[in-house]
Amino acid sequence: MKKELSTQEVVDQLHAIGVAAGDVLLVHTSFRAVRPVEGGPEGVIRALQESVGPEGTLVTPAWTGSDEDVFDSRTTRAAEMLGVVPDTFWRMPGVRRSDHPFAFAAAGRHAALITGDPFVVPPYSPHSPLARVHELDGRVLLIGVGHDANTTVHLAEILAGVPYRVPKHITIEFGRRPVRIDYLENDHCCQRFAFVDEWLRDRGLQSEGHVGHAHARLMRARDVVSVVCERLATDPLLFLHPPEARCEECDEARASVRYN
Repeated sequence: MKKELSTQEVVDQLHAIGVAAGDVLLVHTSFRAVRPVEGGPEGVIRALQESVGPEGTLVTPAWTGSDEDVFDSRTTRAAEMLGVVPDTFWRMPGVRRSDHPFAFAAAGRHAALITGDPFVVPPYSPHSPLARVHELDGRVLLIGVGHDANTTVHLAEILAGVPYRVPKHITIEFGRRPVRIDYLENDHCCQRFAFVDEWLRDRGLQSEGHVGHAHARLMRARDVVSVVCERLATDPLLFLHPPEARCEECDEARASVRYN
């Protein structure tokens, strides 16, 4: 059985990997990989907040998992795929959440700036919370997950001008009535985001260690965007599986190129 780690032990791990006071820190995490930690998911959040201190800003994804239900920032659960830590974080006192379905949650110095953007499509656009983290020279922390969960890579795809866009829709409230919004998103299976590991490691741009009982990766959002844009400039379809792999999501993205 794994030892339950104290909040202070997790804070020490975060500092050891390079998290510092004052950081803007965007976190993607799997609590299943992290546990057991004192205080459960809230204990992990407390450790993250303590590691960045009162001048820092903690950010997590907090978007909805439903395309059909109207999003309410006060009541709508975060998507199940995001895990229990984000769904716990946005409910905590002092945490701000975006008032649109592509929501992020944040607490700290820059929380209002990061979560204050209006509803825009696609969700990873230059007017998104992700872009605010990038502009603030924030860092991305992956705990127990790989780069396939790293939403900053999607921002890089948009900035690099990838040619694929697949049809999506979301429901928002307009004039007190639910309205379906159709849009195009740079979506695919994301498995080939794993390439980013090697790209960042080769340049010494990714710090690695343990947070809780999980493997963790820490990097600057600007480094992710810079390295990914450089690679996509030579091969815009690099993140899509080749046709012979028969990946349904990547095939849909590839087929969209001729229509965009």
